[in-house]
Amino acid sequence: MTSERETRLALHARVRAFIDASEEGKRPAESFDALGLAILRHQAEHVHPYRRLVTHRNEHPRDATAVRDLPAVPTDAFRLTRIAAHPPSDDVALFRTSGTTGGARGEHALSTTATYQAAALAWGRWALFFDAPSAMTAVALTPPRLQPMGDSSLHFMIQLFATELASAARYLQPLPDKLVDPAELVDACTAARGAGDPVMVLGASFAFVEILDALHGERLALPPGSRIMHTGGFKGRSREVAPGELLSRMASTFAIPESAVVGEYGMTELSSQLYEVTLRAARGLAAPSARHGVFVAPPWLRVVAVDADTLRPLPDGELGILRFEDLANVDSALVVQTADRGRCQGSSVELFGRLPGATPRGCSLAVEELMESS
Repeated sequence: MTSERETRLALHARVRAFIDASEEGKRPAESFDALGLAILRHQAEHVHPYRRLVTHRNEHPRDATAVRDLPAVPTDAFRLTRIAAHPPSDDVALFRTSGTTGGARGEHALSTTATYQAAALAWGRWALFFDAPSAMTAVALTPPRLQPMGDSSLHFMIQLFATELASAARYLQPLPDKLVDPAELVDACTAARGAGDPVMVLGASFAFVEILDALHGERLALPPGSRIMHTGGFKGRSREVAPGELLSRMASTFAIPESAVVGEYGMTELSSQLYEVTLRAARGLAAPSARHGVFVAPPWLRVVAVDADTLRPLPDGELGILRFEDLANVDSALVVQTADRGRCQGSSVELFGRLPGATPRGCSLAVEELMESS
């Protein structure tokens, strides 16, 4: 009889094969729904809160024909209970949400980082490094991860890009009262100009705000071909800045085109990311949208806007809250429901921020159902 671990590792391997085929422009050996339903059957058996949810709804993966037919795990559930198919002893990484809004921090446990890495690198290459020269320096607005079990999925991804997709990397250490030492950034940019190699500056949006404020208008012109990846909101870590203003200031400060400032959208509870594709569009490559604020999902991640009360999918182009179906989430919940507002059109997602006020009714009901005693 096949053990849970053997099944889990086999599912991870199948997802990585799906990612590899997609990156190479080939048709994967199995469809999104066939693979997704296999993962969901495993999760319905071994992720106990999800088993309660599908039992309560009488909507089990063994009876479904499509991933879209099955209920999602709200992001709030990751704060309230362990959402994992494997025991804590098998954890190799435990990513935590920021916790800046108060209350318990959500946790996403991984039994392997190989699938997360495959997904992140494949889509990072597509969106950010598709034209990268042999020499590109990564400047990370974060210190390197020092612990083998990383706390921040963003830090993990930034270090992954810096080590795997760049020829050199520099991590900026924080000051006691600052996220990043501005003097270190000035030094890093000056060194990059001397070398002449393009630079990729990576960091959270709130870190860029702090840096830009500290520079007081000083320009740090980067070599041609340089680019920026920024991610996330402000989460109380800095003052809020309108997206258009932040975009303009980053492009002006680093002397790069606005198209080379690329936003990333991800979350702790997912293993895949979405990107703006303004850089690809500026290079004349196929891109679903050339607009900032529109993010594109990889083939192994599907996104749909749903009604906030019923959680039923809405037609393309209608505004709702976003549901994510992430094949790379083998260890936890393939289907994740957020309170983030968005409008979907194919693989593109236009973001409008988090739904204000209380947790949407549909999400609250789902949390109650998965937290009920067996």
